[in-house]
Amino acid sequence: MEDTVGNDDGDDGDMELYDLRVVVDRIEGRSVCGMKVGDRFTLENSAHLRLPDGEHFCVYALASVLPFLAAKQRDLAEGDWLARDTLFACPDPEERLVMRVERTHRRRMNSADLT
Repeated sequence: MEDTVGNDDGDDGDMELYDLRVVVDRIEGRSVCGMKVGDRFTLENSAHLRLPDGEHFCVYALASVLPFLAAKQRDLAEGDWLARDTLFACPDPEERLVMRVERTHRRRMNSADLT
């Protein structure tokens, strides 16, 4: 994890969030949606989801990890299970796709710009 604090506009900001990378860690079944190990997306600047050019990410896999991303962007209390857990599974029982959520960059932001 890169633990740097940055702000693109030079303002100090009043809060910090992590940028995240979600990577397909393994597929224990058959790849129904055409994804492969290493496929990924990033979540930057609080709400900007980015895919590598020409790549896709299954909407059902995305839906299974999406509810956790806002929490993973924030510092969590010591002992919080979500602070320890980084693996999330797609709900398709035939695929058994497992994703890993990584914090990549700590960013200082202005909360007024986000609401």
